[in-house]
Amino acid sequence: MKFIVSSTYLLKHLQVLGGVINNSNTLPILDNFLFDLKETKLTISASDLETTMSSVLEVDSESEGLIAVPARLLLDTLKTFAEQPLTFVVEDNNTVEISSNHGKYAVAYADGAEFPKAVEVSNPSSTTIMGDILATAINKTIFAAGNDDLRPVMSGVFFQFSTENLTFVATDAHKLVKYQRNDVKANEVAEFIMPKKPLNLLKGILAGSESEVTIEYNDNNAKFIFDGTELICRLIDGKYPNYEAVIPKENPNVLNISRGQLLSSVRRVSIYSNRTTHQIRLKIAGAELNISAEDVDYSNKAEERLSCSYQGDDMQIGFNSRFLVEMLGNLSSDDVTLEMSLPNRAGILTPADGLDEGEHITMLVMPVMLNN
Repeated sequence: MKFIVSSTYLLKHLQVLGGVINNSNTLPILDNFLFDLKETKLTISASDLETTMSSVLEVDSESEGLIAVPARLLLDTLKTFAEQPLTFVVEDNNTVEISSNHGKYAVAYADGAEFPKAVEVSNPSSTTIMGDILATAINKTIFAAGNDDLRPVMSGVFFQFSTENLTFVATDAHKLVKYQRNDVKANEVAEFIMPKKPLNLLKGILAGSESEVTIEYNDNNAKFIFDGTELICRLIDGKYPNYEAVIPKENPNVLNISRGQLLSSVRRVSIYSNRTTHQIRLKIAGAELNISAEDVDYSNKAEERLSCSYQGDDMQIGFNSRFLVEMLGNLSSDDVTLEMSLPNRAGILTPADGLDEGEHITMLVMPVMLNN
């Protein structure tokens, strides 16, 4: 088995695939990249059993072979090379010899047949979406997904496909984000829960991408296909909570304000809030928003006044500042709208501008009880 490949081209693909490999694996074979050579096509795969990702590279070769090469060693070596052709030759003594312009490096390899096979997505449904749209949908929702092992369904992003639109939802029971695209449709209704790790990988690869991504899915697995790359992952099993039921429909109190001003004000004031509750108080009257926080244990307190546009009754409501900062930081609009009904009902945050045609974002944040 012998092939020649550009060092930077190989490194670029391996760095992406390396994101799949865990730092500590139960199976030692998972610390390797699987190289599957069929003449000029080299398929490289990485897996952690839950997620498997593979890319097809064009190489100069006339041979075939299947070997597993240590990932860390290969990545560390490739990072040090300037752009040059590298020759890989599998020797009889169970090593693969890499030849560069300046030297030779022998790496022990494992039998490729031991590498776990990727699951097949049988009888899949399929939807096609632009890479950049998918990356944006993941980016706008994934921060709101939970980390609670006891509620695994909330630790992923809920994909809801219909013949009218695609909806992506994430929640940890304190905050919720619903991202909807009316300009993209599926052929049939489907819903599944995607785990965070493969989504973070996709988000990194597809940001700004103009390629189409084909998503194939059944009840257990989903497969993302784009640009010679395939990512297959196991879905989170379970039923997603009825998120529509928690979004309050009647919200007569509406606040419009500059997103940047509100974000920096909440960031500053929250420095003075209680270390465990991170509670800040919003007091709205007329065209003035008063943001305050107090840490009674340390006698620290802060208060800021911002001008805003407000329709509704004067009210006071408490929020966890960390959730507000995360949500405001994840929007890119100039202005935001905060809709509220009562101090003990969720507030709804939406961008007032800056959205693409057919794009809708609804963010919901649960209030915290104010102690007067």
